[in-house]
Amino acid sequence: MVPGKIEVKTSGGGGKETLNKYLRSTGIKIGKNTKTASALRTSEPYLIEIGDNVTISHGVDFITHDNSVCKIFGVDHDLYGKVVIGNNCFLGAHSVILYGVEIADNVIVAAGSVVTHSIAQEYVIVGGNPARVIGTWDSYKQKMQDYEIHAGNLSAKEKYEKIQKHPEKMIRRKLLT
Repeated sequence: MVPGKIEVKTSGGGGKETLNKYLRSTGIKIGKNTKTASALRTSEPYLIEIGDNVTISHGVDFITHDNSVCKIFGVDHDLYGKVVIGNNCFLGAHSVILYGVEIADNVIVAAGSVVTHSIAQEYVIVGGNPARVIGTWDSYKQKMQDYEIHAGNLSAKEKYEKIQKHPEKMIRRKLLT
């Protein structure tokens, strides 16, 4: 057992595909090879469309409606909008995508971002609250190339061992001053 690792056994097509099948059954459109780690709870699943090869980290929220207008227009009034995620996107942990937002293909949304406007540009990274373009895939690749560790398809034990062998690749964040 790897220190700090909790192993979860799933049945069927694996954890992420089992979750995708369930989400599809609720009305969410999810493309091929999408990795979903969020429950994507919404009362309007038919307003969410997710492309192929998308990664959705844990805690991502898709907001498909806004009930705040009930304070202005009275009870039973809402605003609605689709959330459309293009192909080959990455949605970082705890990001929020608001109603009416469309995200182009090949976009990375940084963890904790609140996306309030559509993103038409491809191969960009957006982040912040509200989210704005903070970089390109090329600049990110250049910045991170000395740190990336190829750990896909490794067992938890193999990944643990590989990370332990390469402490020089561990990210160390700068101190705030």
